[in-house]
This record gives sequence, C-alpha cells and structure tokens, in this order.
Amino acid sequence: MSLTRKILSGIAILITLAFAAFAFAISYNAPCPTVALLPDGAAHMKAATARCYGSPDIIRVEDIAKPVPEADQILIKVHAASVNPLDWRTLRGSPYLLRLGRGMGAPTPEEARLGADFAGTVEAVGANVTKFKPGDAVFGGGGGTLAQYIVKRETGAVVAKPENVTFEQAASVNVGAMTALQALRDHGAVQPGQKVLINGASGGVGTFAVQIAKLLGAEVTAVCSTKNIELVRSLGADHIIDYTQADFAAADARYDVIVDNVANRSLSDLRRVLQPNGRLVIVGGAHGNWIGPFALPLKALILSPFVDQKMGMMIAQSTQADMQYLADLMAAGKLKPVIDRTYPLSEVAESLRYLETGRARGKVVVTVE
Repeated sequence: MSLTRKILSGIAILITLAFAAFAFAISYNAPCPTVALLPDGAAHMKAATARCYGSPDIIRVEDIAKPVPEADQILIKVHAASVNPLDWRTLRGSPYLLRLGRGMGAPTPEEARLGADFAGTVEAVGANVTKFKPGDAVFGGGGGTLAQYIVKRETGAVVAKPENVTFEQAASVNVGAMTALQALRDHGAVQPGQKVLINGASGGVGTFAVQIAKLLGAEVTAVCSTKNIELVRSLGADHIIDYTQADFAAADARYDVIVDNVANRSLSDLRRVLQPNGRLVIVGGAHGNWIGPFALPLKALILSPFVDQKMGMMIAQSTQADMQYLADLMAAGKLKPVIDRTYPLSEVAESLRYLETGRARGKVVVTVE
C-alpha cells in the first residue's frame, strides 16, 4: 500500500471513530440525578421537571425555588398550561440533535423544566413594570410553564386574557394558535379565495389552522379521521377528507397552500396536489431519534431551489404583537380553542402519554393550583 493510501485510510478510520464517539455521546441517556433539597424557610413552588432523558415515567413534580421578578418582570401565578409535541420531544431528547442545545446525556438544570403555554394571574410586578398590575389575568408563552409560578418580561409574549375566555382555553393558545397563524399568514402568505389544505386538521395546531385560514378568506379543505369530521366542520372547514376512506394525494384537487401538521406523506405526494407556484408549510414531523422530524423538511430544502413551489419547515416565534392579535380574535368570538382533556399538574406525565398517542382532538391542558 502506498504512503498516500495509508494516510487516507488512517484519516478515514479517525473520521469513523470520531463519528462513532459523537453518536454514542449524543444518544447516551445519563441516570436521573438526585434532587437537592431546598434550604429551610426558602420560598418554594411545585413544578414539573425532567432531569434526564426518557419516557414520561421520569417526570417529577417537585419543590423548586419560587422565582422573584426582576425590575422589568412580572410574577404570574399559573392557573393552567398545556402540553405540546415539543414537550415530549424535549422529554425524550429526540431527535438527538436537540441535545446539542439542551445538554448531552441529560438536560442542563436550566432546561429541566417543562411547558411552553400558560394562563394565570399577575401576583407581583417589578419596579419598572407599567403595563401590568397584580390581579391582572394574563396568558402567553415561555419556558417552564408547567409550574405554580413563572416570571415573564413585560415586553415578552404575554397579554391580558379576554374576559370571555377561560384560563384553560387561554393556556392552549401559544404554541398551537401561534404556529397556525404564522404558518398561514407569514409562511403560506394565504390570500382571500385561495384553496388551503390542512393535513392533520383536528390536532392542537390544526383546529386553530382551520379557523385562521377561514378568517384569512381561504377555501379550506381539512384532512382528519372519521370521528373528527363534525369537529372540523364546526370550525368552518369547507371540505373534509376522511383519510380512512379517501387519499387526498390521489384526488384531482390542487391547492395554493398546504399546511402539513403530521408529515405522514411523501414530498412527491404533497407536491402533486400543490399548485405549480403553491406553498408547502411543514409544521409537524415524523418520529425518529436521528433525523426524525427533519427528514421531510430536508428533502424540501434540497429541492426548493429547483422548482417554483415554495417549501419548507417553520417553527413559530412567540411575540407579544401576535399574542395580542390572537387575544383580539378570541375576544371578538372569531377564534375558539378546542380542548380535548384536562389533567391536574400531579398527572402531567399521563397528559404527555395521551398526547403522544396522536389521538388528541385539539389541545391537552394541565390545570395548576
């Protein structure tokens, strides 16, 4: 073997070993640590935590330090929160690439809290806060919301709760409605009169997407199972395809915008029913430890430069402006959250087990007292 071949073989072996070491490190699940006790007399609260990666069995509702608001923050007593696919993905650390930001082997202490949606009452405000006062009913989004208390910056994704909306309904809005709004309005650029297909119309994002697409003036086709037909019809869907009886990808209809919440069809199937200059917005993703939910978006990203159809994945960004827009819609009776089940905070693990089955109609909410 020549010297050049020996060098190349050595490099290949090193690359293989490095990849194997990285694969082991990123997929390793460290044991759950013992939680340190709080000092006597310290203000504490209950919060759902996951201090290692795994199934909902690892979730603990434990005592942690009660937060204290800074000068520009508000302290909120949480009455309700909701769970999302994001929670069980981060719980399991799957796909593994998520662990690069959350912690290798186990989440960092800052990433151990669960929850992204909330509704509650302002208990205290920082010295510089002018927009909110104690007693205000509010809702919004943030991290670690499956807890008795959270703090939010005054300028963050938090707004006053409409009086005609319950805390449970308001707690379901941040991830679901924000994703639907930004998928349709911003990424889908939906215009009045356009034909919009929503794949997965009865889920947490889908139930909001049907309503928002109609508010944007679209002709909406909803894809769901037999048991959810009446639900999506009540939300305003113009046409309904029961996926247990018909295949939307085999029909003759073409759509200007497709919002895919479940990623259960191939890219070629979706493109076939998309107008030549249409838009495909991928919201949901398939299960998988490695590429997982990124498989379909990666294919779309690679193909997009070569076709007129615009395709890609989107992740919602919670803003106060969009939260206020959604609040105004609910206050006017134009947007109604759909809640499937509620669980107490002590049963948050069970709420995630149910959500992970994929059978939830609308949102799954956790009540906090």
